[in-house]
Amino acid sequence: MSKTDVVVTGLGATTPLGGDVATTWSALLDGRSGVTMLDPDWHETLPVHFAGRIAQEPSEKLPRPRLRRLDRTQQFALIAAEEAWADAGSPEVDPLRLGVVVSSGIGGILTILEQYDTFREKGWKRVSPFTVPMLMPNSPAAAVSLEYGARAGAHAPVSACASSAEAIANAVDMIRDGRADVVIAGGTEAALHPLNIASFASMRALSTRNDDPQGASRPWCTTRDGFVMGEGAGIIVLESAEHAARRGARVYAHASGVGYTADSYDIVQPDPEGTGQARAIELALADGDLAPGDIVHVNAHATSTPAGDVGETRAIRAALGESAADRVAVSSTKSMTGHLLGGAGAVESIATILALHDGRIPPTINIEQLDPDVVVDIVRDKPRDMPAGDVAAINESFGFGGHNVALAFRRA
Repeated sequence: MSKTDVVVTGLGATTPLGGDVATTWSALLDGRSGVTMLDPDWHETLPVHFAGRIAQEPSEKLPRPRLRRLDRTQQFALIAAEEAWADAGSPEVDPLRLGVVVSSGIGGILTILEQYDTFREKGWKRVSPFTVPMLMPNSPAAAVSLEYGARAGAHAPVSACASSAEAIANAVDMIRDGRADVVIAGGTEAALHPLNIASFASMRALSTRNDDPQGASRPWCTTRDGFVMGEGAGIIVLESAEHAARRGARVYAHASGVGYTADSYDIVQPDPEGTGQARAIELALADGDLAPGDIVHVNAHATSTPAGDVGETRAIRAALGESAADRVAVSSTKSMTGHLLGGAGAVESIATILALHDGRIPPTINIEQLDPDVVVDIVRDKPRDMPAGDVAAINESFGFGGHNVALAFRRA
């Protein structure tokens, strides 16, 4: 039985590079970093003094009474969803045929920590009655579903840094299964807090390049020393191609294939052989009826960690063939945004979709010396034109716990 064709009709984002998709995309093509220094009073006891903080605060877009009832993850998700929905033309759809899949890898951690401090310092009566609805991992999905009256289902898969890629994959499945005609999907993360930075730093996972914050995220560089924490959200509107055609919607790309695997190797470290990652790509290709030769671009997970970056290039080559090094352009937009954790896969899917739509592949910045063990073609410093024609691209997302998700998008 043939699969329902699923297309992307709307894009929305708020990131360290900009408060919307256009600003973020322009910065990515320009090779600009969104990483900034944190307030000195805030980070004085920490080994890391910088992060990819959001470029436009939610207070510039949402009224104060509403902000007080929403965790920062919810705020980001609603702002990105509003842009994506408007970009899709605010489609008229039966609420029973409208779904939401919005993820967060960590959830309302800022609410948990802030309200616990309030409890300890001021007592239980001063704890916000909105604490539980704000801290729930499904709270961004709930907020978006309430905003748009989505009744086909509201879901929130949690798989660490693969969460929002899995959300998009689940949304594709939701439309193919006939449960919905339109799905608002993506992810959000707001985890910039001293405890979280201290936790990742204790693991030796974060870069400590405090003298060069904008150069700290350097995937595939021989001097990479860890990832840079970021915050933000990415949301896309997915539709069945039939529904989109019926209303004359603009189509950015086809969401052609999804692949999920698990490493079952380590709670934190990726499998150095990259077997599960390669298998996820292979499954996405098979699901989308794509051949390895159809893929001309990969937006890699590549976080700028010593352990993960090179192994991922081996997985790409294993899945796409030995000739991949010559024909597949690979880049890591995390070099500019930092790592948005549970929001990363969605923001990077938007970059992958726009690369296909606009025909330009964003670069990887900050590579002073390419690691000699890299076995694919890395786009460095400047954007690269994408080949014309019916081509496709892959977005990869991997998460602690061994979660692997690959999304295949095809040019419209």
